[in-house]
Amino acid sequence: MSRRTDSQNSGAPNSDSRDTGSARSASDDAEAADPASGGPGRPNAESDGDATAVEELRAQVAVLEEENDRLRREYARSKRARHRQTALGLFAVGLVAVVGGLALPASRDVLFALGGTGLFAGVLTYYLTPEQFLPASVGESVYSSLAETGASIRAELGLADATVYVPQSERTTRDERVFVPQRDDYELPDDDALARTFVTAEGRRRGVAFEPVGESLVSEFEHALSGSLAGDPETLADQLADGVVQQFELARGLDSDVDPGERRVTVGVAGSAFGRVDRFDHPIQSFLAVGLARGLGRPVEVETVRASDGDGDDYEYLVTCRWQSTDET
Repeated sequence: MSRRTDSQNSGAPNSDSRDTGSARSASDDAEAADPASGGPGRPNAESDGDATAVEELRAQVAVLEEENDRLRREYARSKRARHRQTALGLFAVGLVAVVGGLALPASRDVLFALGGTGLFAGVLTYYLTPEQFLPASVGESVYSSLAETGASIRAELGLADATVYVPQSERTTRDERVFVPQRDDYELPDDDALARTFVTAEGRRRGVAFEPVGESLVSEFEHALSGSLAGDPETLADQLADGVVQQFELARGLDSDVDPGERRVTVGVAGSAFGRVDRFDHPIQSFLAVGLARGLGRPVEVETVRASDGDGDDYEYLVTCRWQSTDET
């Protein structure tokens, strides 16, 4: 039985099939061009949405930055206003005292002295008002990076826990250095080796050395002193405690215990402005150690621990400084 092959069915598509194909092709093109249809046009819509979101975030960041700047300016303005209000109050007290001295001859000497003091203090307060204020959190953030770097170097190089502050050398121009030895039974390297960061001397003199944070602080403190740093441990410890609390306001309070026979000063620290005091080269620890090393002219080894309940409720940390004898160096 033969199968008939019709040339109309097998040769070329008829007009209906051509119409159907054309309609389907047009529909596909429309779907590809329409992002809402789920075709290839959708990525463009998503890209436009992402770009819009990024622009909105940038606008929000710009608004927040502007608001932060405004708050900083407002904070500085309020601090200056508070200082100037204090100055005006001192002026007022001085003027009242002077007027009272003119009106009351019997108390003139006392009132004139009080008036002169008030006017002088008012002038100083007004013209010595600081122009820029930095919150303690800014300084603490800067120091935290230094502390983490020092701790990482100590851990990765396998250095000892000891931290030694070496005084200025009379034979070289270097300033104080903080030396972290490789071994617990260390020996201090010579001046040339300490001037380098990585101390590669032989034997027990290996380690690393840095410029301590407290070096510039002690220099500033010396400029503010009426005299010089004391040479005896007890007076020197009192001077340095006043510098920490009164001049630099690094802590709310300090209390020192001095034992010259043991060559030791232990300082209780309360209210540190720079966070944990037991971190590497903390400003309080560094200032005390550099001050002792400079005043006594001896290397000072420092150990800082958290205060226990038995050490007093007011102290959060205990900083113990031990200076070496002439036989040890």
